[in-house]
Amino acid sequence: MGKLNAPIDQLPRRVLTVFFMIDTSGSMAGGKISSLNVAIRDTLPMLERLSSENTDTEIKIAALQFASGCDWMYPKPMPVEDFEWNDLEASGLTSLGAAYQELHKKLSQTTGFMQEANASCAPVMILFSDGVPTDDAKHSLEHLRGNSWYKAAIKIAVAIGDDANKDVLKEFVNNHSEAVLTVHNVEDLKKMIYIVSVTASQVASKGVSVGVDAPESRQDEVMQDIKKAIKKDSSLKKVDVGADVDDNKGSDDWTNW
Repeated sequence: MGKLNAPIDQLPRRVLTVFFMIDTSGSMAGGKISSLNVAIRDTLPMLERLSSENTDTEIKIAALQFASGCDWMYPKPMPVEDFEWNDLEASGLTSLGAAYQELHKKLSQTTGFMQEANASCAPVMILFSDGVPTDDAKHSLEHLRGNSWYKAAIKIAVAIGDDANKDVLKEFVNNHSEAVLTVHNVEDLKKMIYIVSVTASQVASKGVSVGVDAPESRQDEVMQDIKKAIKKDSSLKKVDVGADVDDNKGSDDWTNW
């Protein structure tokens, strides 16, 4: 009887895991990786606030960096209030395929990060890259696409500059062209990291467990809100929305750091 009469605020909350997948190859050195470090660190307090104010959902963070191989920042997702961002450094190749393989392994209900399936929301996955994979990313993505958590996730890709392979990023977001956003300078990168992370987390935390809510509708809602935020901020007029944009609104400038 005690459990049946427990106060609502003592009931366990569902878990929303936000995955940051970050290209730390050599081409990210300088302003790109420095501004990314600052932006994610500055975004965490807002995600912590979202988590603390949501009586139904707890936000956890997992960060995967990939260069010549890939590594998790921490061995398991951590509650956002306990998560401390460790600045990343850039060097090496772009092992995106290895990152896909590692993500697939951790999106497991038996040995990975998602063992409490019934108590989990569909995750958020945000991929940042400025280049071209140097391994077999396409083959690894085919395996990842068979994963139920990947299928249900809200997925967004941020192309950091014009050298990023947008076709590869478009494949990651299930060919939803609008879910590929291209930034051309330090300030736009910092702002978009905040907008994308917070917006996707807000929408995902309203959803229900994987397999019930419609992934397509959540993805569309996120992109509608992101586009509204970009339109509202005139300083973001150089951000390109969509992988199929022929005429870039901005030219790359990563020197202002």
